Amino acid sequence: MPKPRKRLSGAAGPDNKGPAGKRTKTKNPAGALAAMGNSSPEKTSASKNCGKNLSSYWLMKSEPESRLEKGVDVKFSIEDLKAEPKQTACWDGVRNYQARNFLRAMKLEQEAFFYHSNCKEPGIAGLVKIVKEAYPDHTQFEKNSPYYDPSSKEDNPKWSMVDVQFVRMMKRYITLAELKTHHQAHKTTGGPLKDMALFTRQRLSVQPLTPEEFYFILSLEEKEPS
Repeated sequence: MPKPRKRLSGAAGPDNKGPAGKRTKTKNPAGALAAMGNSSPEKTSASKNCGKNLSSYWLMKSEPESRLEKGVDVKFSIEDLKAEPKQTACWDGVRNYQARNFLRAMKLEQEAFFYHSNCKEPGIAGLVKIVKEAYPDHTQFEKNSPYYDPSSKEDNPKWSMVDVQFVRMMKRYITLAELKTHHQAHKTTGGPLKDMALFTRQRLSVQPLTPEEFYFILSLEEKEPS
């Protein structure tokens, strides 16, 4: 992807302010910052999830409002993705091992919700699809990047990214508050959002979704906000 870089909301939680993953403007496709938490490389539960029970659906967080990190604006909204050549960008800047492992588990054509995080009204803005599977994230080697990692080596890179392409906007914006209402109700009733990672693994900027979660959220488009 050309110049902008995305940022995923990362270790800051679903809508908390902090060093969440984000997109920044660079030479390459937009990239996304992922949870900035320091999970242990191979001892995260993601390692287990990268085994048999891989997800086919995802939620990916990015910051839609300007925020400078080391002098670089890490803003990247779904509108920015839509404006990119071929409406495609790389999802770079992920610096959490579990989120990275989820990126590595993604397959071509799988779909993800584009989630606006670290903003006034967090929520799901649209749909994207994976158009290039995991490959080394260039920003880990760029000294002027907010995501530079001097401990990562080119012959053994720590961090990966994928390329995503815009699919469509949601028919209506699905807010975090609305999702939380369903999550809390489903914890009692056993509904599809009872264990949604957005609430059980809040700090992750890249999260797996079950088919039940994915299609329930899609069904919300046709309903009035609860």
